[in-house]
Amino acid sequence: MNKVKTLGALIAVLVSAPSMAGYTIDIADDHKLTLGGYFKADLRHVNGDLAYRDFWVGNNGVKEDTSETRFNIRESRFNIQYQYSDIKAVLEWDFYDDQQPTGTTETVTGGHSLRLRHAYVQSGNWKVGQTWSTFMPLVSIAEALDFGGAHVGQSFVRQTQVRYTNNGLELALENPSTQSGISQSVPDVIARYTYKGDWGQMAVAGLARTLDNGGDETKADGTQFSYNVHGRIKTFGKDDFRFSYNGGRPGRYVSPGANIHDSAIDGDIYDVQAITVAYRHFWTEDLRSNLYYGSIKIDDQIGADGKSTDRRHIGLNLLKNINPKTTLGIEIGNYETETADSDYLMVSAKYVL
Repeated sequence: MNKVKTLGALIAVLVSAPSMAGYTIDIADDHKLTLGGYFKADLRHVNGDLAYRDFWVGNNGVKEDTSETRFNIRESRFNIQYQYSDIKAVLEWDFYDDQQPTGTTETVTGGHSLRLRHAYVQSGNWKVGQTWSTFMPLVSIAEALDFGGAHVGQSFVRQTQVRYTNNGLELALENPSTQSGISQSVPDVIARYTYKGDWGQMAVAGLARTLDNGGDETKADGTQFSYNVHGRIKTFGKDDFRFSYNGGRPGRYVSPGANIHDSAIDGDIYDVQAITVAYRHFWTEDLRSNLYYGSIKIDDQIGADGKSTDRRHIGLNLLKNINPKTTLGIEIGNYETETADSDYLMVSAKYVL
């Protein structure tokens, strides 16, 4: 009978909740269910010699004389969190599953499909499931309208893992899969240590991957090492400075698309130098701007044009909170590759559940 009453109460809340607003539901003693996420609508215009994308990544196609405007809601997401005592389970989805620069066909409807972002369980010091890689420096990512900010210079990976955390120390075994399709047998090993204080926080992380090239001499074989240093430093008032530097041989972990296949030379993944920097300034309590920059260089990766990988992204925005849950924003920026570049303009509206 108690289960029936609980289910009835839950259904009543869901039905009455406007647009799945952020609610925490007390199911029973020590049992809670929280529904959250946000709606985000983007207007985006791209002008230049790089093809239109809904957001920039580490590899963007050339298309001369591009001038294209699109509307989309693909960044919108929803999540469910279940809490029982000290056990937390999280599921989250967005609408980027079509994995195309502009999503599915929009001739009749913008019918974008769901993509699983997070699915993990956390208890005490342990976390198991799919979530952000331990190698990924979340605190250094700029507050940007272009989804994820300067992807070109960032570590950006979500994958299944087993992670142990003890104060500032995090140790993890993570999915070793590669885009090359070659089977891998040894998990990726990641360690990170974070220092926190009144001034902000900084962290260092190391990644070790043991790969088998399956007989393909263009792929990596043996142990590959990479590292990053990242942080967020408080400056004046509510302002902050964010930064990250990635070095070594991370392959698919850094700059999505730049070396997604873990291509290598003499058995070693191409060495990278990737950076991001961002400054957030509050003009007033509810009006702020972010200036951010990211770049990557892969000297050994030579394209069909004979040039090595050298790409950069810069953006500047103005964001206004019109109420505690709603933000309006405008952003301008430029993305440049070895052979072409495009300017972009975005206008966005975001409502947090």
